[in-house]
Amino acid sequence: MRRGMLILTAAAIAQSSAAAQCRVNSSSNEGKLLAFYTAPIVFSMATAPEVLPPASIRLGAEGEYIPKPDPAIEKTGLCFAQKSEHTSLSPVFGRPRITFGGPLGFALEFAYLPPVTIARATPNLFSYAISHSHRFAFGPAGSGTTLSLRFHGTFGNVKGAITCSRASLQQTDANAPCYGNNPSKDTFHPDMLGGEAAVGFAPGTGTWSWYAGAGANRIDPHFQVGFTDLNNNVDRTQVELSEPLWRPTVFGGLTAVVRNIFDLGAQVYSVPSDATLIRLMGGIRIR
Repeated sequence: MRRGMLILTAAAIAQSSAAAQCRVNSSSNEGKLLAFYTAPIVFSMATAPEVLPPASIRLGAEGEYIPKPDPAIEKTGLCFAQKSEHTSLSPVFGRPRITFGGPLGFALEFAYLPPVTIARATPNLFSYAISHSHRFAFGPAGSGTTLSLRFHGTFGNVKGAITCSRASLQQTDANAPCYGNNPSKDTFHPDMLGGEAAVGFAPGTGTWSWYAGAGANRIDPHFQVGFTDLNNNVDRTQVELSEPLWRPTVFGGLTAVVRNIFDLGAQVYSVPSDATLIRLMGGIRIR
C-alpha cells in the first residue's frame, strides 16, 4: 500500500512538473520575445581590434538604450491566457567590464552585473570572453590592419514583474489574468554563447580606429513565471524554446584612444532577426 502511494505521488509530481513547462518555437510571440531580449545582453567587443600588451588591464563600462519590441509580439497566448505583456522593465542596459592583456595577442574579458535594481529590473549577470588579435602590415600606413577572433558567453538572470505588473493586477475576475494583489516575481535567463570576427584599422595619426565584423550567437533563453493569485494558486510556468537558436550578427564602430590611457567608442550591434542596438563604451588603461 505504501509503495503504491509513493508511486502515485511520484507520478503526480512528474505530471505537475511537466505541466509547468511550456516549450515554444521561434515563430511564436513568446519565442520572439525571448530572442528579442537576449540581444541587448550580448557581450560584444568593447573597442576596435587591438593587440594589448601582456599584463595590461583595461577597466571599462558600456551602456545602451533598449528598444521596445513590436507591440504585436507582446500579445502572448500560447502558454497563458492571451494578454499583452509589459516587458520593458528598464529603458537602458549597462555593465562594467575588465580586460586583461595576455601573451601572443590573447586577451581575457569579464563583466559582472550585481543584483542592483535599475528601474524595474534586477539583473544578476556574468559575461566572459577570450580573444586573439593580430596586426598585419597591409592597410593604412603606420597602423596596418588588425584582425580579432573572439569567443564570448553570458549567463545569469534578470528579475522583474513582467507577466503581471502592478498596473495589470485586478481583483474582480478569478478566471482572468493577474487576479491578485502583488505583482509577479518573474525571472528571465538570457543564456548564450557566441563567436565573432572583426577587422579594424586606424587611418591618419591612429587616434581613431574603425572596425566592422560579423558572427553568430547560440541563444537558449528561458523565462520563469512567479505569480501567486488571491486564491494562493502559484503559477511557476517555465517558458523555453523548443531548441536553442543560432542568430547571425553584424556590427561596426569606432574607438578613440587618448594618450594610450583613455578610450571612448560607439558601436552599432545588430541581430537582424531580433534587434539593432547602439552602444557607448569608455575605458581607462593600466599598463
